[in-house]
Amino acid sequence: MPDRFVYLDYAASAPLSDAARQAQLAYEKAPFTGANPNSLHTTGRQAARALDAARADIARCLGGRFRPQEVVFTSGGTESNNLALLGLAEGMRDRDRKRTKVVLSAIEHDSVLDVAPVLRARGFDVELALPNRQGIVQPQTIAELVDRQTALVSLMSANNETGVIQPIGEVARVAHDAGALMHTDAVQAFGRIPLELYDVDAVSIAAHKIGGPVGVGVLACRQRVRIRPQSFGGGQESGRRAGTQDVCGALAFAAAARDCCDHLDERRRLTAELALGLRDALLHDGVALASVSYDELPAEARLAGIVSILVPGVDSETLVLECDQAGFEVSAASACSSGSLEASHVLLAMGVPRDQALCSLRISFDHTVSADDLQRLAHTLTDIAARRRR
Repeated sequence: MPDRFVYLDYAASAPLSDAARQAQLAYEKAPFTGANPNSLHTTGRQAARALDAARADIARCLGGRFRPQEVVFTSGGTESNNLALLGLAEGMRDRDRKRTKVVLSAIEHDSVLDVAPVLRARGFDVELALPNRQGIVQPQTIAELVDRQTALVSLMSANNETGVIQPIGEVARVAHDAGALMHTDAVQAFGRIPLELYDVDAVSIAAHKIGGPVGVGVLACRQRVRIRPQSFGGGQESGRRAGTQDVCGALAFAAAARDCCDHLDERRRLTAELALGLRDALLHDGVALASVSYDELPAEARLAGIVSILVPGVDSETLVLECDQAGFEVSAASACSSGSLEASHVLLAMGVPRDQALCSLRISFDHTVSADDLQRLAHTLTDIAARRRR
């Protein structure tokens, strides 16, 4: 058993930050602890004011001219994505019965792609846009699928497996030119890069990706946009999402968001330096990077803290387990499907052959990780590959 473990799975869930922990402790000492923010009594109103303050903080951190009243609290990124796709598509069709098409990219998270059959069952046609070989979904590709029957376009801000940043602003303009709405899943990107949200109608984010608590998310949705609710009873969140809000979770999310956004540029620079050192070590040791050509894709075109690699001849599950035995906690492509031996749908969509995609590994971290630990991981992967090939 290793003396210590190096956690390198931040894209699945980041460790709770000091800012979020302090916010939780402050809530526990507050006079409105446990109060329902929808109650009319004094502690209820205090809880409501605290919730509104968290809403305002998150709106400021999002940018893109989102207003506090447009911030809808949810149970996490999955619910935010589900609500966005179903609620926005059905809301658009309520206004215009001809709007019966939804365009998604083929590299979306499962919480988006798994909604496709539900949309089809509800009478929508769903089209999937493929990325290019570098994992970018081009605006022209979206334009070829969008028409006057399109209700909604959804494209993630940055991919959760490769870290490749998508041209959200350009795609939003393509959607709007056809009269469609634009949603982006920014769960991986929020707090890590500046977001292009000025032309976006709705955006999903989650607390636990940036050091907030698990079980809290946000769907920010413009007030001018009609969204059909998908849960009922209570009328909370301006009638868009029923259920008593988690005030403690919202406050911790807001604290983590402020912490990330206040230090975004510096942390992004430090993380990029760590990633460059890791990539250099991996390439020197003969471990391939998963993108077809990272040399042609500038560093600013991907999230600094996600390094996706291939170890030819060694399957993902073996890599994860052997790294774990050596004291490194990483994941096989997307952590949400790490229990499966199916090849990554993202890498397959990019044109990576299936036998190579089955040998993929995702290493994700932030500025606090030690450069020495990353170097040790690179050498560990080299040893695993050499031993398994023998």
